[in-house]
Formats: sequence, structure tokens, C-alpha cells
Amino acid sequence: SAHRFTLMADSEPLLSLDGDPVAAEALLRDVFGIVVDEVIRKGTSASEKVCEWKEPEELKQLLDLELRSHGESREQILERCRAVIRYSVKTCHPHFFNQLFSGLDPHALAGRIVTESPLPAPTKFLWVERSGEASSGFDSLPLSCHHPLPVTGGSISNMYAVNLARYQRYPDCKQRGLRALPPLALFTSKECHYSIKKGAAFLGLGTDSVRVVKADERGKMIPEDLERQISLAKAEGAVPFLVTATSGTTVLGAFDPLEAIADVCQRHGLWLHVDAAWGGSVLLSQTHRHLLAGIQRADSVAWNPHKLLTAGLQCSALLLRDTSNLLKRCHGSQASYLFQQDKFYDVALDTGDKVVQCGRRVDCLKLWLMWKAQGGQGLEQRVDQAFALARYLVEELKKREGFELVMEPEFVNVCFWFVPPSLRGKQGSPDYAERLAKVAPVLKERMVKEGSMMVGYQPHGTRGNFFRMVVANPALTQADMDFFLNELERLGQDL
Repeated sequence: SAHRFTLMADSEPLLSLDGDPVAAEALLRDVFGIVVDEVIRKGTSASEKVCEWKEPEELKQLLDLELRSHGESREQILERCRAVIRYSVKTCHPHFFNQLFSGLDPHALAGRIVTESPLPAPTKFLWVERSGEASSGFDSLPLSCHHPLPVTGGSISNMYAVNLARYQRYPDCKQRGLRALPPLALFTSKECHYSIKKGAAFLGLGTDSVRVVKADERGKMIPEDLERQISLAKAEGAVPFLVTATSGTTVLGAFDPLEAIADVCQRHGLWLHVDAAWGGSVLLSQTHRHLLAGIQRADSVAWNPHKLLTAGLQCSALLLRDTSNLLKRCHGSQASYLFQQDKFYDVALDTGDKVVQCGRRVDCLKLWLMWKAQGGQGLEQRVDQAFALARYLVEELKKREGFELVMEPEFVNVCFWFVPPSLRGKQGSPDYAERLAKVAPVLKERMVKEGSMMVGYQPHGTRGNFFRMVVANPALTQADMDFFLNELERLGQDL
């Protein structure tokens, strides 16, 4: 055998892969086989469990998390891989509706495998990152927005936007820090993602600098209240500098009125950032892209293809209107040991000094490979199918006793209460709302422990806990929607 072995005094012979490509190849072929069988084949099968629930302490023992001084055999390592997959939530499963991401695109997975292999640095994939410049579906954005900056998630995109907007207004803050700044104010809807406040805290602005704008009953920012909040901030001595709108809010799936918000920003000279991490992919649909009307007026846009397009975690981008090299001026450090200016190629191609990260993954390749395989039309069909299935679910839900919509959805977030038999017809009872709010947590526990499906729930304002069904997995069918409703009825029939 070409395999080399290291003999440990207190264990069986251990396989050493250092310098042995034959052994490395054999191991990887086995691991890939496990992934194909356990993740791709079983993990996407409706006849399999979404998860195999174990209590944390039991899971700790099953996975044997302790790290020891001696290594383990090849078979033990393969069993570790099987165990991790076995006890993980199968987010590619057709009955996983829990998050804003789900499903499995094989071309995107191929891109992920390639980029995890020992390949050149991300700069070698610059042209793949820039492929968005010619991508159909995003022609409503300014041309300069077409070069996406790959980032590590929508939260980071939002933080980049805050930092860029601050730097554009007060460039001295890069060197002098917070002492170069007056009290600042940024504005966002009460339905915004939590990363806006987290970003304000992280960047030293403080959460008090975030002025929360009212939203209407559908979760959309009210432009008139934005105007009022800006005037109030100025009267209090703060300097407004940024408005963050949302296209596809996390819970209700609401799209803020971007044209009206952009008008307000234009009047006051404010940076407009659009958090379209969830809803940005709707731009690919000719039928539904009107939901983002006005996004071409944004200064920056956050977009997560790993959500509705199923590119796989993680795949996120920040799109910018700026053409003045703002990113490099804001974040550049001119480290001569990395960013030499006398390289033999065009140094303008090196984007490393524009970003906060130094080392980073090539997250763009999976999106590029998926887009090449599906084409713009295929991705458009994927978006349209999600809308159609969400509408099918809503219509079926209305036909059944015990299901009550929170509101008619405009996106693929379907929010509703399941009213169990004991509460039906008792809406007038003084404890009805309190008792109804306890239903979703009980049903969630039951479905997770059975492994039959997963769907999220949450309270919202004055509303008690309700389910938020996310219809995003491109493999979903009407049969899966029917299963979802039937399973909730089965799980809750004794409540």
C-alpha cells in the first residue's frame, strides 16, 4: 500500500495524510460519498426526517467533542462526518421552512466545493465577482452598482453602508475617530433588521443614534414619519446622515416605498441604503420587480443570493452607486507588504484594500456557476415559482378551519395563527390571545422532536406568537404545501 501509517503507543495504527496524496484522495472520495448519500440523497427526501432531535448533553456525548493528544483512525473520522450530518438540521429538506434560506442547488454546491479546495486568492476570481456588471435582471440599478462587493452576510453589508455614509460626510473620522463627529442620527423602520442597531453600536455611534420610524399596518416605513423624525433630530442638535430602508422585512416580508423615501433623502441630502438582503432577488422577476420600484435611486444595496436564489450560505453582496473609489478611501490602509503598487498587472484589479477582511472566501463562484447553469430565465422562474406556491398556500389555508392569516402577504412570507380545536369560536374570551400565543411554541417543539418539519414563529408588536412560513426552496411543490397544513392539523388536534 502507498499509505503511510503512524503507530501510537495507546491506539491502533493511524492514517497519516501528510505528504500522501493517495491516502488523501481515498479519504476525500469516502467523505464525498457520505455527503452525496446523507445530505444530497437523504437530506432532500421528504420521506426522511428534517432533524433528529437530541438534547444538548446527549449530543455532546454522541459527537464526542473532546480533543485529545492522539489522532483517530480513518474510519473514526468518517464516522465523525456521518454523525455530524446525522444530527444536523437538514436545511435542504423540502419540509424545512424555518429560515429565509433553504434548499440545495447542485451547481451552487459544486461552486462551494471548488472554492473550498486549495485555490488562488480571491483576487484571481475578480472577473467572476464582476460578472454582475452584465447580469440581466439588475438593469434597474445604476450601472456603477453592478460591481458587487462580496461580504460575509447582510448584517455586514448594512454595517458597511453605515460606515461608508459616515465617512462620506465626515472623512476625518477615519483618522480622528469619534472626536471628529457631531452627534449623528440615522433612520430606519421599526421593522428593520436588528443589524442596524448592532452596527451603530459596533461602529461607536451608539444605539441612541438610531431613530426608529413608524411603519404602517403592513410593516412598511411611513415616509411622512421619516420626514418628521429628521426634523426632530435636527431640532435636537443631531446631524442626520443615513436612511436605511428595507426590501423584504424579516417577519412580514414588507417592501418599503423606496421612491417616496428617496425623495425625502434627496431633500435632506442623506445617504439611502436599501437592505434588500431578503427581497433583492425579486429584481430578477419581471412580474414582481415592481415591489422594489425606486431602488435605482439608492446609494447602496445589500443583497443575499443565498436566500431566495438558494446559492448556499454564505453568498452576500453590497452594491454601491459610488464611482469615486469611496470604498478604498474609507477602508484602505495601503499595506505595502500586500498591496504593492508596482505589480506587473493593473493594481486597480486588486480589491483587497477596499474591504475590512483580509483573507476571505470566494463566495461569488457558487452564484456565478449557478447563474451560468440556470440562466437569468431559470432564476426568474425560481422566484416566480416561490410567489406562486406562497399564493397556493394562502388559498388552501383559507379553506381550512383553524387557520387565520395575520395579513395577506405580498412576498413569500406567509404569516398565520393555527387556532386549535379548544380555542375555535372563543375569540371573545378574555384569555384568548394569551392562550393562542402558547400554541406555536408547543407545535414547534412537537414537530422538531418528531423531525417531521420546521417552521419559525415569533410575536410581533401587539400580536402574540404566530407562524412565519417561508416559501423559498425551489424544490417545493403543492404537495409540500398540503403536507405542511396537514401536519399542523395533526400535531395540534389535541390542543
